[in-house]
Formats: sequence, structure tokens, C-alpha cells
Amino acid sequence: MSNAPAVPTGRIAQMRQAYRNTKQTDPKLGWMLLGVWLLTAAIVATLSLLLIGTGWLGIVLTVLLTLTTASLATITVFGRRAERSMYQQAEGQVGAAGAALTMLRGRWDVKQAVGFTKQQDVVHRVIGRPGVILVGEGNPSRTRSLLASEAKKHQRIVGEETPVTTLVVGRGEGEVPLPKLVKRIRKLPKAIKPAQQTDILYKVKALDAMRPAAPMPRGPVPTSMRGARRMMRG
Repeated sequence: MSNAPAVPTGRIAQMRQAYRNTKQTDPKLGWMLLGVWLLTAAIVATLSLLLIGTGWLGIVLTVLLTLTTASLATITVFGRRAERSMYQQAEGQVGAAGAALTMLRGRWDVKQAVGFTKQQDVVHRVIGRPGVILVGEGNPSRTRSLLASEAKKHQRIVGEETPVTTLVVGRGEGEVPLPKLVKRIRKLPKAIKPAQQTDILYKVKALDAMRPAAPMPRGPVPTSMRGARRMMRG
């Protein structure tokens, strides 16, 4: 049986859990959210009264518009700070990069731990319009060696016309910080067409079939990161 904490299922319970988790690294969160709500409400109410007027209909519309806009602005700020806190808590833990990659939306195929070492250095794979992206996490020197090996294997399978990009997650020179990983991948230039992407997926299946099962780390990182994203989506 798994000992990982369950992710709350109710909307209010999820928001409370996300708030508690975020406040661990952001102790002034409550005051900031209150300030955002009050400032947004003041601006919207003032503009609304000036534009709509102070009649009873204007006041009703102003109240509705103010409550809706201020709440939306507060939730947006909360979501961004919760995501930043989530990355701060996960950074440096084994499996954090793989969990972050699951947040890629759209036509991205993510496969965790396509390559690994006994020391828990791991290479994850993303296939999208930029081609094949290999993401390594762990000891920098071992990870770079593992990435180079995986890049050669994938290049032989997909062909020279398909770009194979390698990224190392970390804070060192030439590395990509965990909070910027997904954004960095999304910004990679498009190099293949959707039909080619499908062909590549079929090709790498043959490579994956020859691999042993990956000993993925078991812990709270992937669960908490995906759970936090679900809390923000509702």
C-alpha cells in the first residue's frame, strides 16, 4: 500500500491544502492576497461608478463586477505563487523534473526515465514539434554522459533530419532551473510537422521495448506537483 498523502478531492479542500503548502515558503501570502483583492476592488469599483453611474442599477452592476474581478485577480496571483512555491519545495528532489514535464499541455508526448543509472540519475524524453527533447536530472557529470548516450541512440532511431535536444536540470552553468524547464521547452523552435511527430513516436517504441523497466523513485514529488496543478485548475 502507498504511504503518499492523498490529494484532497473537494474544490474548497484543494484550495485550503494549496494555501497551506504555499504558505510554508511564502509566509506573507495571506496579506499579499488580501492586498491584491482590496486594490483590485478599489480600482474596479471607482472606474465602474464613473462609467456606469451611481443609480441603483449602476451600484448593483458595480458590486457584481467588483467582486468578480477582484476574486479572479486574487485567484490568479495565488495560482502563480502556489506554482512557484511548488517548484521551490520540489527542486533538488529525485523525480522533480519528470513531474514538471507532466505539466506540458497539448501535443507533447512525455515519457519519464527512458534512461537511468544506479545512482538515480535519470533522463526523461519529450517529443513535440521541436523534435526529441531529452531532459536529464541528477549528478551533472553523470547526467551529461547519460544524456550523450541517449542522444546517440535516439538520433539513430529518428534519423538525422529530426533534432535531438538535450537539457540538464539544475542551477549550474548551462543548466535549466526546474521552474523554467517547461517554459524553456515550449520556446524551442518548431522543426517537424505533426505527421512526422507521429512517425517518431512509433520509431522510439522499438527503442523503449528493448529497455529494462525503469526504477522510478517513489515519493511525494510527482504526486504533489500534479496535485497542486489540479488544485489550481479546480
